[in-house]
Amino acid sequence: MFNPNDLNKMISQFQDTFKNMEEKQANTIFSATSGGGLVKASVNGKGELVDLIIDKSLLDDVESLQILIIGAINEAYKNVEKKKKNSAMELFGDISPFNN
Repeated sequence: MFNPNDLNKMISQFQDTFKNMEEKQANTIFSATSGGGLVKASVNGKGELVDLIIDKSLLDDVESLQILIIGAINEAYKNVEKKKKNSAMELFGDISPFNN
């Protein structure tokens, strides 16, 4: 039989778990490189660029530098999104009523 209190409890647990997951992910740093490690970009779980390391050998080749920076940043953002997706799938798996 359907019990509304059980549903409310499950929703509350979901909200708490989701909030904790968001806080943890916001503080996680995701890094990616391009050009064989000549450029390294790091973003946090909120999607903010927090670090960018550029090998000095690229400073004379602005065009290559731009391409490698864009590549590293985009890959770091993909890592954030991949983690968010995986975390959401884990979260939904944890609250599924079919896991009993």
